[in-house]
Amino acid sequence: MQKIAIMVGSVYGGAEYVAEQAVELLSKKGYQARWFQPPELDAVQAFAADCWLVITSTTGQGDIPDNLFPFYADCRDRFPLLTGKQFAVIGLGDSSYGDTFCAAGRQWFELLTELQGNPKADMLEIDAGETLQAEDVALPWLAEQF
Repeated sequence: MQKIAIMVGSVYGGAEYVAEQAVELLSKKGYQARWFQPPELDAVQAFAADCWLVITSTTGQGDIPDNLFPFYADCRDRFPLLTGKQFAVIGLGDSSYGDTFCAAGRQWFELLTELQGNPKADMLEIDAGETLQAEDVALPWLAEQF
């Protein structure tokens, strides 16, 4: 059974709701999906996941939410190579913010690529201006990727 580590960055709970639904979907598909709340690098590495899934909204001026930023900084600073591991990123944002739309997700995608992870697909960008319920877009995408 493949293991999937799920890390979530949320401000108002939208990304957390997507993560709850993702755990259920992935578990039904036979994966061992574990949501790390809050994510800590040592715990995520000890889980020995085959794939890292990051689901994050964007806050401020394109920033990673406070509940996910310490994990991001730890990954950036300690640089745990993900060679041979896959990753997927779901970015939630609002395109009316222009250049900062889904910027937290893009930062994660870039970092996981630098850590030599293999993307399962291009990052999924979900626009709150077009989609009221992010899970309506995220779940079909996850079902297709996994």
